[in-house]
Amino acid sequence: METDYKMTIGLEIHAELKTKSKMFCGCANVPLERTPNIYACPICMGHPGTLPVINKEAVRKVLLVGSAVGGNLADYTEFDRKNYFYPDIPKGYQISQYKFPLVSQGKISNINLTRIHLEEDTARSTHETPGASLVDFNRAGVPLLELVTEPEIHSADQAMNFAKELQLILKYLDVSDANMEKGEMRVEVNISVAREGERGTKVEIKNINSFRAAGRAIEYEFKRQSDLLKRGESVIQETRGWNEGKQATISQRKKESAHDYRYFPDPDLPKLIISEVEEFKKDNLKKLLPELPNEKRSRLLKDFGIKAEDIEVYINNENTGKFFEEVSNELKDKELIKLASNYIVSDLSGLSKNSEDNLLGNVTKNDFVKLIKMIKVGDLSSRGAKDILKAMFEDARDPEVIANEKGLIQKNDVEEIKKLVEKILGENPEAVREFKSGKESLLQFFVGLAMKETKGSLNPEVFKKILLEYLK
Repeated sequence: METDYKMTIGLEIHAELKTKSKMFCGCANVPLERTPNIYACPICMGHPGTLPVINKEAVRKVLLVGSAVGGNLADYTEFDRKNYFYPDIPKGYQISQYKFPLVSQGKISNINLTRIHLEEDTARSTHETPGASLVDFNRAGVPLLELVTEPEIHSADQAMNFAKELQLILKYLDVSDANMEKGEMRVEVNISVAREGERGTKVEIKNINSFRAAGRAIEYEFKRQSDLLKRGESVIQETRGWNEGKQATISQRKKESAHDYRYFPDPDLPKLIISEVEEFKKDNLKKLLPELPNEKRSRLLKDFGIKAEDIEVYINNENTGKFFEEVSNELKDKELIKLASNYIVSDLSGLSKNSEDNLLGNVTKNDFVKLIKMIKVGDLSSRGAKDILKAMFEDARDPEVIANEKGLIQKNDVEEIKKLVEKILGENPEAVREFKSGKESLLQFFVGLAMKETKGSLNPEVFKKILLEYLK
């Protein structure tokens, strides 16, 4: 990372809202429908004489997000026409919000928000057909949340972490599926580069379809602008796209300013007084808020004392997190809970890498609790526990039954182990002398002999303890 220059980043993030119908008409909200133009009507297509109607549920969902991030909810709001020409805008303008957004301010991951507003999505253009561009209007008019941050992000990691946290919040609130690969959430980066105390020129980066791509686009653009400035050249204010194949940003067009869009209030839509709508009142919205990601992090740490990396697994996967909490409520003991968490995050997650739809396989809560208790009392070795868990994942069965079938129950009988220690020490007098002379690495040699003698069914920790008592 360059030291002479500093990057300043602001993010604009769009997310398609989960509503039954589109933003201003009764068409079904199914933007991923593969058959083109089956969810379109005269309002979507911008036919003359049509009148839009505001989707109440979309407004409520944006206000719910505003409540979750501590934003100021507007009392007065209105929709505006954002005028520009492009084939995916059939009306010649997009209905959006300019002067009076639904939400102002708020904070996510210690980054301040400027605003959150509501608008309609555009249609989808495709350019694969030789000599033609095709437009699919299924997505035109889908309710779209737009969130804008303050320009106070200064690294690619910080930007990616912010976007990931927003995605989690949207999913926890069930307002959007926010899948970037499907285009349900889109990140646009505004980045400027300058020396400390100076002001840079803002460049916008579009066409980013993953968190990793966002990070790479930021790193590339930082280097590109830094190199220009080092050569004494100027950075042009423009919109650039991220080309995944070239791993580079590509110039698209000169960046427009707000006045280029000639915003004015949409004359066909009524002004909204938020406090007049019962569902939009702050107290009613707060009652709908679930436990949010950051609240859940704090609770899991306080209640269970598990590792931060484990907590992130449970934050990001609802079913796995629910399973962990159910198991923990059965185990109660914090040491057992930490042990269970290790097996869930390391071993169970490892088994589920090829089973994204079912991360827990066939493992039930009761069987998993029993497995953890068997490990704790020394009935199973770590290797044996992993083998049993794999069998449980593939076919829901009692871990004790599996352990007996596979001969994995460890021998813990102290008297039997003492006889084994005496046998091994008696057969290896030279190794005993070397150990007593200071060659302590031979301890593992003795353990290996014992495991071989018992075909792996011995509890090595119990054996070590008794062995050391004899050797001393």
